[in-house]
Amino acid sequence: MDRFQEMHIFTTVAQEQGFSAAARRLGLSAASVTRAVAALELRIGTQLLIRTTRSVHLSEAGQRYLEDCRRILAEVQEAEDSAAGSHAEPRGQLTVTAPVLFGELFVTPVMAGYLAQYPDVCINALLVDRVVSVVEEGIDVAVRIGDLPDSNQHAIRVGEVRRVICASPAYLNKHGRPDHPRALAGAPVVATSSIGQQRSWPFLEHGEPLSVRPEPRLVVTANQAAIAAACLGLGFTRVLSYQVASKVATGELEIVLAEFELPPLPIHVVYQGGRKAPARIRSFVDFTVKALREHPALKNAALLHELK
Repeated sequence: MDRFQEMHIFTTVAQEQGFSAAARRLGLSAASVTRAVAALELRIGTQLLIRTTRSVHLSEAGQRYLEDCRRILAEVQEAEDSAAGSHAEPRGQLTVTAPVLFGELFVTPVMAGYLAQYPDVCINALLVDRVVSVVEEGIDVAVRIGDLPDSNQHAIRVGEVRRVICASPAYLNKHGRPDHPRALAGAPVVATSSIGQQRSWPFLEHGEPLSVRPEPRLVVTANQAAIAAACLGLGFTRVLSYQVASKVATGELEIVLAEFELPPLPIHVVYQGGRKAPARIRSFVDFTVKALREHPALKNAALLHELK
């Protein structure tokens, strides 16, 4: 078995986090996949994968080697495409990740438009509300909301979103509009228990941090449910501005306490490889960046005007 095939098997095992799953994906027997990785580790002289009875995950050396494997295999594929005269024609498999609701509202239409334009590309989309490891899970392109850690990955800023407090106009007309975050302490609140949600709601007052911890009357597991409950007049909820942009535009929800909001969160398209990335990655990044930058819900200045 040549080294490129061993690299391909190793990267598949790392992505699938298991030998059997990798074997099914590759159309090989589990035994042959296990032998290939064992032979690779023997030749290199270090353990790349840590096996337990329940899982397979990368060692520190394995994570570094996986990054190199992905880069080498991508360059080999690019060289073959270029030699075949298909350098400018995107083709092959793309793996993309984004937060669930953002993926449904913004990334899915982008993917549909891209696939219509490039029929030789297939996309596997991982829409989850957690930070997916680009390297360990074999992600080609990721859409991130929030500040990015320092890394060797390329990132293009495409917009920003606000952390907003909203309620239905009917509720506000009946109970009044709060003029300070502390007014939320005794008000009915719809909260979510999803990943990343805080029990305390942070604000800024004259540049100084201010925190309010409301007692929710309703706790749900998804932002969509919290937004629906707020539209029905159950009280206030705290979400990202893109999640309620359409509701605000139609008058179903109203933003309050905007002057106390934290700074907007940036949105980035993150990918690996830079100019050496395969044509399918470069073209998808370009397509996505253009589409997201043009979306009014991701432009803070436009949204501020709309919400006021």
